[in-house]
Amino acid sequence: MPMEARKGNLLILIAALLFSIGGLCIKMIPWNGMAINGGRSLIACLILFTYLRLTKQPLKITKGTLLGALCAFGATVLYSCANTLTTAANAILLQYVAPVFIILMMWVFFRERPQKIDIITCALVFGGIACFFLDGLGTGHLFGNLLALGSGVAFAGVCMMNKIPGGDAFSSTFFGFLTGGLIGIPFIMREQDFSVTPILFLLILGVFQMGIAYVCFCAGIKKTAPVTAALIAGIEPIMNPILVAVFVGEMVSPISAMGGAIVLGAVTVYNVILAKKQSPQETQQMLAS
Repeated sequence: MPMEARKGNLLILIAALLFSIGGLCIKMIPWNGMAINGGRSLIACLILFTYLRLTKQPLKITKGTLLGALCAFGATVLYSCANTLTTAANAILLQYVAPVFIILMMWVFFRERPQKIDIITCALVFGGIACFFLDGLGTGHLFGNLLALGSGVAFAGVCMMNKIPGGDAFSSTFFGFLTGGLIGIPFIMREQDFSVTPILFLLILGVFQMGIAYVCFCAGIKKTAPVTAALIAGIEPIMNPILVAVFVGEMVSPISAMGGAIVLGAVTVYNVILAKKQSPQETQQMLAS
């Protein structure tokens, strides 16, 4: 494996592990989801801006970067709000359906027709999604599950930021964080609890779970094959609910667990099959681009 690919894999792994603490940290902050996202976004925005200045990378303002920023904002704010309205497991597993929406977006916007395996994967994943919403009708998590699914759609756009004409992952992420931070300020001002615990976990979210994590993610996807990145990122939906269950005691219902197993299994098998089909030449071309 080329050294650059190894570095990319390591960066994606670090990002996935940092992403996975999001559910736990959000559960520890007794704030509105918009306020939590606003606070962590402002902190992450400073981290990302500092990184861009140190590496002398310019911020680009194009239609592509603004579209990417909208996706980054949507993914983070919807995920944050979903975590306050449903279980951490539901929120992250529904966001993890992003690869299916990437398939659909590639078909609609780039005219890349889905293959048989794409269609089968989509059918399985949507079957898993149905389990979450059947569970939501009985547990009161329906709206939270809808927001989580929306975050999956937006995160699909985040994964395609470098493919959008005029796109730039770092610029889009920065402007997405800035938007989330500014919109969140009024919600932060309405909160009452500014004790040590919420402030500490907000700092952890902003610095590590968003700031450093997205620096690693944006740098990693430039050096890692998409299927490989997706496989490594699969650590997040496994670790996230485990951490919440251990430290908060939040458990997953049987029907949601079944839906999660279907989603996680279908996406993982899909990525493994794609990885086997991808030739070494295709990987080298991706790394060189």
